[in-house]
Amino acid sequence: MITQKEEKFLVSLINKYNNNCNPPSKNQYPLLENGFAADDILKGIEILLSGKITMSSITKKFENEFSKFVGSKYSLMVNSGSSANLLVSFALINPLKKNKLLRNDEFIIPALCWSTSLWPLIQAGLKPKFIDVDKKTFCIDPNLLMQKKYEKCKAIMNLHILGNCSNVNKIVNFAKDKKMHLIEDTCEALGSKYLGKSLGTFGDFGTFSFYYSHQITSGEGGMIICKNKEDYNLLHTLRAHGWDRGLSGKNKNTFNFINSGFNLRPLDLTAAIGLNQLKRLNDMMATRKENKDLITKSLKNSNKWKNQFQFFEPNKNLNPSWFGFPLLINKDYLNDKNSFIKNLNFKNIETRPILSGNFLKQPASKLYGLDRNKSELRNTEEIDKTGFFIGLPTKKIEKTQLNFLIDNLLKIKKN
Repeated sequence: MITQKEEKFLVSLINKYNNNCNPPSKNQYPLLENGFAADDILKGIEILLSGKITMSSITKKFENEFSKFVGSKYSLMVNSGSSANLLVSFALINPLKKNKLLRNDEFIIPALCWSTSLWPLIQAGLKPKFIDVDKKTFCIDPNLLMQKKYEKCKAIMNLHILGNCSNVNKIVNFAKDKKMHLIEDTCEALGSKYLGKSLGTFGDFGTFSFYYSHQITSGEGGMIICKNKEDYNLLHTLRAHGWDRGLSGKNKNTFNFINSGFNLRPLDLTAAIGLNQLKRLNDMMATRKENKDLITKSLKNSNKWKNQFQFFEPNKNLNPSWFGFPLLINKDYLNDKNSFIKNLNFKNIETRPILSGNFLKQPASKLYGLDRNKSELRNTEEIDKTGFFIGLPTKKIEKTQLNFLIDNLLKIKKN
C-alpha cells in the first residue's frame, strides 16, 4: 500500500513528466490533450508495484462498475475494441451459440465504418451487405433496411459514429422482426443515451473501446456487454484459450478446454486506469459538449464565417457523449480540401477522416473482392469527400487556443 508521503512524491513526479512531455501551447490543437490524469497513472503504478499486472480482481471490478454505468447485466473486458468485435463475431458462429450463424450468411454494415468493425465478421466466414448512412447522423439510415437485398441477412453491425446514433428503435424492431442478431459497435459512443438508455444495451452485444482518444482511455482496452449468462460464458471462454477457468463453479486453476479460443485478455494495469477514468466520465462528457458548443458558436460568430462548413448534430432523442468534432466542407470550398487539411496538420491541428471514409474505396476492399458498387451509397460518398474531424478536449479550451483553431479553420479558400 502506497503511503501518503510516497503518493505525494509520485504525483509530483508524474506532473513533472506530464508538463515536460505535453507543454501547453496556444498554437497547438491535438486530437486529445494528455489523456491521463496524475491519479490515473498513480493507479497504474500501484498495480506495477504489486507485481500482479495480469488480469485479476481489478479487471473484475472494472467489469462490474462498467455494467452499472451502462445498465447491462454482463460485461467482459478485453485488450481492445477490435478484440471485442472479434470475440462477438466468433461467438455468433460458435456451436454453443443459439441460432448460430453459418458460413456465408450475410450481415448488414454501413459503408462508413471502421476496418475492425467489418473484418472480424468476414474472418468468421460471413458476407457483408453494405448500407448507406443518414447524412445528418453518419449512422445507418434505418429507412433503407426494408430494401429487398437485405431480406436474407442474418445480422446487423450497427455503428454509433463519434457519439451519435440513428433511430435505434427502428433498427431494433427490424432486427427482432427478421430474427437477426444485432451488434452495436459503441467504440466511439460510451456514455451516449438514446431515450434515456445507454447505447450498446439495445442489441444482443455491445462493444466498446478505451483507445487513447476515446471517451475514456486505458491506452488500449475494450469491453463487451451482453444480456444473458449463456452469451457471457461463451465470450468468457473464447477470450482465454477456450478453457472454463474463471466461470462460476469452476476451479480457478483448471486446464479444462471446452471450446475454441483466443488470448484477448486485458491487464489489471489497464483495467485500473480505465476504472479510474470511468469515475469522471460524466464530467469529461459535459466538458466535451461545452467545447463542441463553444467551437460551433465561435465559428458562426466570426466575421470570417461564410458558411464554409456544415455541422454534425445529435439525433433528437439522444443525450450524446461526443468523441470528436466533425465538419463537412461545403461545395464552394471543396476544391481546397486536400491543401486545407494538409495545412491544418502542419499547424499542429490534428485531423482525422470520418472513420475510414467509404470503406469500399479502401485498397483492402479491392484485395478481398468486396462489393464495390458505390452508386447506392451517396451519403457515405459525400461524407467521405467532404468530411473530417478534429478533437474535443476533456478540459475547457483556453481562449488563445480557441482563437488559433477558429482562425485556421476559416482559412479555407473558396473554389
